[in-house]
Amino acid sequence: MSLSRLVAVLALTLLVLPVSAEPIPEKLELVKVTDRVYSAIGATAPGTYENHGHNNNLSFIVGEEGVVVFNGGDNYKLAQSFHNAIKSITDKPVKYVANENAQGHSMLGNSYWRDQGVPIIAQDFAVDEFAHHGEAKLARMKARNKDKGEGTYVAVPDISFTDRYELDLGGLAVELLYFGAGHAPGDIALWVPEEKLLITGDLGFHQRLLAVFEDTAVGAWIDSFDKMTEQLDPVIVIPGHGEPTTIDVVEKETKGYLVFLRDSVIEILERGGGLDDAYALDQSQWSYLDTFEELAAKNAGRVYQDLEFDFF
Repeated sequence: MSLSRLVAVLALTLLVLPVSAEPIPEKLELVKVTDRVYSAIGATAPGTYENHGHNNNLSFIVGEEGVVVFNGGDNYKLAQSFHNAIKSITDKPVKYVANENAQGHSMLGNSYWRDQGVPIIAQDFAVDEFAHHGEAKLARMKARNKDKGEGTYVAVPDISFTDRYELDLGGLAVELLYFGAGHAPGDIALWVPEEKLLITGDLGFHQRLLAVFEDTAVGAWIDSFDKMTEQLDPVIVIPGHGEPTTIDVVEKETKGYLVFLRDSVIEILERGGGLDDAYALDQSQWSYLDTFEELAAKNAGRVYQDLEFDFF
């Protein structure tokens, strides 16, 4: 083979080789929210191989007798990295893991926690959803995460509840609360009364545009958000996505956007507009949020399809 041909073959080989990404870190970086609450803040972007599927917030609360983890993580190795981070803060054992809903990045890391013998808790609808569709979620994660998905398996939560589940970490009360349908089946929030701290799960977004899925109930989500804010008075909020903030910010960028979207689509339907009008809806006032380009038009289209039969 001539030298020029060899160079050409090597160049072509380099083009088709996969681009390497950083491995999952030994331990995730943590944000100290209070003396007893920490969070590993996920990317405000879709889950990718490059971000290890860590595109939601993984949080934990430290009590006198142990730790509660909120969210199992996207995969086994990511959950292990999160656990290493927890152990860098406290030597107290993880007593419970709670899943915010049935999405893969909440539940697939359950496999790691199951292997540690930790009880896993979720709301009834989330448990049912994951039991029936967990294998499909696992397959999608493994296709995206490749080697980073190794070791992950479907571990359905072993404790379920309907409206409320209370935990005692040794003088520190933690409440898991279901306020109704929202972003995904079985969305729950975590409330620490003594800290006046609320982890909204996917009932609350900020810094990135929320996503409306086929099983998202926009109207019910607005009602659930109202129910949550009427019952609780948090000083600190850790949303499902984005850095810790206040309830006013989360309300603006979650409920505010949902109300805008619902009312705008209803206006389109009332004047006899079609699906194309929904896709073309001017949402530029929300364009400062991450994932706006990926989600805005899709969100409007899904809301239109959900509401259109009410106008026939």
